[in-house]
Amino acid sequence: QVHLTESGGGLVQAGESLTLSCIRTGVAVRINTMGWYRRAPGKERELVATISSVGETTDADSVKGRFTISEGSPGNTLYLKMNSLKPSDTAVYYCQAAGCLEYWGQGTQVTVSS
Repeated sequence: QVHLTESGGGLVQAGESLTLSCIRTGVAVRINTMGWYRRAPGKERELVATISSVGETTDADSVKGRFTISEGSPGNTLYLKMNSLKPSDTAVYYCQAAGCLEYWGQGTQVTVSS
């Protein structure tokens, strides 16, 4: 079993920054992609950013130029650096790891006040 634990969420003002972390523990399995997703109140879960096992990244148009996804060494930690936060970024942020199966963390709340 793979366990993902997010941290780093909190309450910030618009324009400020936060960095989310996700630590992957448990059974060593092949992971092809890790990513961050979010669910805002009353909305569907949406992709924020992903990073592949070879370091290729993708991110949503809504966060381009503001958020950066990265991995720590030796690859069991995932980060999301969020700059210039907006109230519309308020959501629960989830870490995901995808290989043969998908694994999800419990989420961390990010609240951005105006």
